[in-house]
Amino acid sequence: MWPGWRIRLLRRLDIVLTVFELVLSIVFLSISYVTGNPYLRGVGVGLVIAWVTSAIAHVIKAKAPGIN
Repeated sequence: MWPGWRIRLLRRLDIVLTVFELVLSIVFLSISYVTGNPYLRGVGVGLVIAWVTSAIAHVIKAKAPGIN
């Protein structure tokens, strides 16, 4: 039903979303640096916080036995 690349992404969705948050935070922080817009900087910082939180959760999930 779905192509193989979609199934592989869905199996690794936690990592895909973490990388997506990292990329978006870099984009928003770069745009805010160029334009000097503090609102975009706030969005970028919020995405950095979300990225770090997701990365910590992924590390804890990977190290803890028995958690799916």
